[in-house]
Amino acid sequence: MNNAIAVLDSGVGGLTVVKELLRQLPQEKIIYFGDTARAPYGPRSADEVILFTRQIVDYLMKFKPKMVVIACNTATAVALEDIRSRVDVPVIGVIKPGARAAMKVTESGKIGVIGTEGTVKSQAYDAALKEISPDLEVISLACPEFVPLVEAGRMDTPETWVTVRTSLTRLREYQLDTLILGCTHYPFLTPVIAEVMGSSVVLINSAEETAREISVILSYGGLLAKSTDSVPIHQFFCSGDPAIFRKITAAWLGKQIDLAPIVWQVPTIC
Repeated sequence: MNNAIAVLDSGVGGLTVVKELLRQLPQEKIIYFGDTARAPYGPRSADEVILFTRQIVDYLMKFKPKMVVIACNTATAVALEDIRSRVDVPVIGVIKPGARAAMKVTESGKIGVIGTEGTVKSQAYDAALKEISPDLEVISLACPEFVPLVEAGRMDTPETWVTVRTSLTRLREYQLDTLILGCTHYPFLTPVIAEVMGSSVVLINSAEETAREISVILSYGGLLAKSTDSVPIHQFFCSGDPAIFRKITAAWLGKQIDLAPIVWQVPTIC
């Protein structure tokens, strides 16, 4: 079935999932929407995040995708079940795949989670991890400064190094052996985070496990794209500045992309 996989995020973070999809499932067509005009989602209320996610999914469903991937931890935490009830295609998020990936590597059972304010407040990772193993010690930390740095393309600046070091210093006290990057923007900061946390801490990017789950679900449902000689044509949309989005996307994916800018009218939440 050669319909596209629809992937959405609050901004560029979901591109980490797209990159892994391109590697694992090269025959699949991808339609991506980054809500860059309204990022970050972390400080927003659950009602706002649900509304924004509904709007994006409604738009993406016009392309008749065979699956929707909510590649945003905040949106996964608060909107996943709502979206599943609204569409008739499989919908997956990134939290449970991230939790499973962490469980595969931890030896001490001490797992850290860094994410947006919304994701940490939801305790979705705590629940997903302890559903697998109730005896785990989970330490969660909100890092609200990270997403704006990534969205602005400032992944390797002196400001970023200071911000990451200042934010993560206290996590080192817990002697973690595993740290979940609980926001799909954070893998863009992997070199900095790894330097701060040290070589004894394994960083978990949920993208690989998420792509693997997508492959399993599509295979089980007979929905994998049929192999052809043609290269899939992917589509990328954003709601904010297309120049910044295009630059970050091209650098991360290693190729130029076609970008159709979309301007949303942001509704007022009463």
